[in-house]
Amino acid sequence: MVQHERPLRIALLGYRSQPYGGGQGVYLKYLSKALVEAGHSVDVISGPPYPHLDPRVRLICLPSLDLFENGLGSLRPRHLRSLSNIIEWCSKLSGGFAEPYTFGRRAVKYLRAHRHEYDLVHDNQSLSYGMLQLQAMGIPLVTTVHHPITSDLRIALGAARRWWERLLIRRWHSFLHMQKKVVRRLHHVVTVSDCSRQDIARDFGLQPAGIDLVYNGIDTAEFRPLPDIPRRARRLMATASADAPLKGLRYLLRAYASLLPRYPDLELLLVGKPQPGGRTERLLGHLGIADRVQFVSGISTARMVAYYAEATVAVVPSVYEGFGLPAGEAMACGVPVVSTDGGALPEVVGDAGVIVPARDVSALAEAIAGLLEDPARREALGAAGRERIVEQFSWEVCARQMSRYYREVLRADG
Repeated sequence: MVQHERPLRIALLGYRSQPYGGGQGVYLKYLSKALVEAGHSVDVISGPPYPHLDPRVRLICLPSLDLFENGLGSLRPRHLRSLSNIIEWCSKLSGGFAEPYTFGRRAVKYLRAHRHEYDLVHDNQSLSYGMLQLQAMGIPLVTTVHHPITSDLRIALGAARRWWERLLIRRWHSFLHMQKKVVRRLHHVVTVSDCSRQDIARDFGLQPAGIDLVYNGIDTAEFRPLPDIPRRARRLMATASADAPLKGLRYLLRAYASLLPRYPDLELLLVGKPQPGGRTERLLGHLGIADRVQFVSGISTARMVAYYAEATVAVVPSVYEGFGLPAGEAMACGVPVVSTDGGALPEVVGDAGVIVPARDVSALAEAIAGLLEDPARREALGAAGRERIVEQFSWEVCARQMSRYYREVLRADG
């Protein structure tokens, strides 16, 4: 930070921010920590499930009904005093997802009373109508859009087999109508990769030049090589939401099944939790590998890093990633990576990993086999991956770039 520039008071907003729930929670956790370490004062204002934050970051909780955790039966008479609660409950009852909208309502109420405490508000992709209210109130507002959820919608519809599944998918994604309207009226939008910038511009009707870019970071102090832990000779590892079509797990499972005749001792460790009776469980049964795949979930970062230290190869089979945290975290741990070219993954992996076409089972299997057969290349890629993440994608780099961006926004808003 430049000496004469005072630290900023920043409010980071997240409608649901628990880090195990997805990349947005990871983003809030590590960006807030990096900004504090850069000298700023940071509050995270979040709905449930709440984030896990550095002790130097203050958490301000905006409770909701959290119906995905508590269920529709959790409604009580006292909840009816809040219009936001009623909207949430009715939306969930009809298959919708109102949390971004209702979080915006609650955030406006809080910030109307506390706006004097902050120089700038940074919204983490709620893209709710409430953000337009904050902007109209004269509060300097930055919005991160990780990637357009329209991508998730297209992939989910493509994976649906029945008409009623497509109907439910469209209903759940109905919040996109709000997000498309809001994002076009925001003054300061930033995203995490050039791929996301192009996709946001295409799907939301914006000009790419009007969307700024600050790459995500990886915590290279937490995600690091552990040389004291021996690598297993034949273990693949992947981090994927098991039943999300976007993450491409079904292609990895098919590739793994095809490799077992050649490598009977090959293990597959998946960080994720399949839905009971869901697509992943059915595919495991169909391929006859249900007893060969190990799932772990709800683990600590330290445990995750230890698993990476044991892995022979990390695989990122995603159809689309707005940034590619799983690839970056594996590379930071010094694990050789096989990745698809889905979304922004090539931007993160570069020439420090093996990149194959998304959805190509045979290409994925052959790339994995190539690394299993070549220990020297595995070692070289592991070292190159660590170096690439430290130099280009650490949270320190991200916080430095984001701080410059915040100050540009404050100057522009006068």
